[in-house]
Amino acid sequence: MPLLSVDNVSKMFGGLVAIRNLSFEVERGEIVGSDRTERRRQDDDVRGDQRVPAGHRGARVVFKDVDLGGRRPYETARLGLGRTFQITQPFPRFTVLENVMVAAFMNNRARSVAEATARRVLSRVGMAAKADFLAKNLTLADNKRLEIGRALATEPDLILLDEVMAGLTPVEADDAIALLLSLNRDDGLTFLVIEHVMPIIMSISRRIVVLHHGEKIAEGTPDQVSRDPRVIEAYLGEESVLG
Repeated sequence: MPLLSVDNVSKMFGGLVAIRNLSFEVERGEIVGSDRTERRRQDDDVRGDQRVPAGHRGARVVFKDVDLGGRRPYETARLGLGRTFQITQPFPRFTVLENVMVAAFMNNRARSVAEATARRVLSRVGMAAKADFLAKNLTLADNKRLEIGRALATEPDLILLDEVMAGLTPVEADDAIALLLSLNRDDGLTFLVIEHVMPIIMSISRRIVVLHHGEKIAEGTPDQVSRDPRVIEAYLGEESVLG
């Protein structure tokens, strides 16, 4: 049984088809990657921020054997589905610790337990030394780590990552990649990653879902996808820069 199953989902915004009849699965322990431009709206559909269009027969998003249709974001979060945002959204006048505690309160009503959870998470993401910093004074790279930390504090099984590398320097991106790989390898977390930088997707994903004009044109390992003629034609030109 897959951890996440997306079956026959379509989405339109005005006259624009964002996703058409998309189906894929995510197994527990995987890192599955996709491009930002044409997967972002599906990320919303998975979380419940956008509902599957009425009348679209057969469309289902199932997480841990629970149909997410019509569920609110806090309900899916309590099921163990976390997410980050491309544009970080911390509480700017809260400290780093307080920001993570807000997320920890979802499953821990006692302040002492929420604080202990938050401190453990901050240590895990390399932010323990900045626990008392105000979020508004953080660098972009630290805000990205805080965003991951807040997701971790909800105790997720699967995290949807929306361009977590956007705006980072190469060194910062390498550090973020190392953190994600460590969380996957050592903590058993599953990730669905949306990222527009193809080398990053290739470096962290075990499997990649490629969309073009809202339709899935390929799915497979990074090596398989990089050699697929449809992917090369749609994204990389006549000669693959990855091969």
